[in-house]
Amino acid sequence: MSEKPFLLGVLKLGNIGTSPILELLFDERADRKNFNVIVVGSGAKMDEAAAEKIAKILIEQKPQVVLIPSPNAGLKGPAKAREMVKAAGIPVIILSDMLKKDEREALAQEGYGYILLQADSMIGARREFLDPVEMSLFNADVIRVLAATGAFRLVQIELDKVFANIMAGKTPKLPTIVVSATKAAAAGHFSNPYAHAKAHAAYELAASVANISVTGCFKTKEREKYIALVAAAHETMRAAARLADEARELEKDGDSVCRSPHLKDGKIGRKIKLHDKPT
Repeated sequence: MSEKPFLLGVLKLGNIGTSPILELLFDERADRKNFNVIVVGSGAKMDEAAAEKIAKILIEQKPQVVLIPSPNAGLKGPAKAREMVKAAGIPVIILSDMLKKDEREALAQEGYGYILLQADSMIGARREFLDPVEMSLFNADVIRVLAATGAFRLVQIELDKVFANIMAGKTPKLPTIVVSATKAAAAGHFSNPYAHAKAHAAYELAASVANISVTGCFKTKEREKYIALVAAAHETMRAAARLADEARELEKDGDSVCRSPHLKDGKIGRKIKLHDKPT
C-alpha cells in the first residue's frame, strides 16, 4: 500500500445533477485517512477555452486520477479537458448523461473510463422558464432520484475500486458503464419488492426527461410549445423524485435501508438495521 496521500481530481465543466455531489460520495464524513480531493470548475460554461483553463490548473496539482462530470461528454469542451489530462499521464473517468454508442466505444479504445447516468437528464434550459430557483429545484430532484434509486451507490462502489487499486500501486481498470434502471436498483439493495419496483420506475421516468427537454430546447421553435415542453420535463422529474422518495420510505418502514458508509481506512462498510454498526 502506497504511503503517499491519495489525491482525487474533479474537473467540473457545466453542470449535471451528479456534479454538485460527486466528490462528496467518497468521503461523506471527511474522515478518510490519506484521501484528499481537489475540485476545479468553470461554472455553467463548458466551451474549449474554459476547459483548457481549468484543466491546466488541475494538472498542476498532480492528482492520481481525474473525474470529469459534464453534460454531453461528446462536446468540444469536455473533449479538450479529457485530452489534456490524459496527455499529462493521468487516468480520466468521464461522468455524463449521454454519449452515442460509437463515442463510448472510441473513448474505451483511447483508454478513458466512463459512467453514464441515463436518469441525469438535461434541464429545461429556456430563458422564459429557467431561473435560478427552477434550476435549483430541478437539480435537487435529480439528486434525489440518483441517490434513492441506487445510482449513486453504484458510482461510489465502482470508483472506490479504482481509487483502491491506485493506492495499492496497481494499474486500475477504468469503468465503462451505462447505468440503467436495472443496474441502479440492483445497487440500491432493496428488500421490499415494491420499493425495488418504485426505484426502477423512478429511474426510467427520470431518464425519459432528456427527450422532452431536448425537444423543447432544440427542436421546437414556437414559444408557447417549447415553454410547455420544458415545463413538462421538470414536472416529470419532480414525479420521478417523488417515486424515488416513496421507494426509500418503504424501506424505512421495514427498517431495511441499506447504508454503505466509508470507514476510516477507505473501505466501504455495510449495514441494514438502523441501530446496527457498519462492518
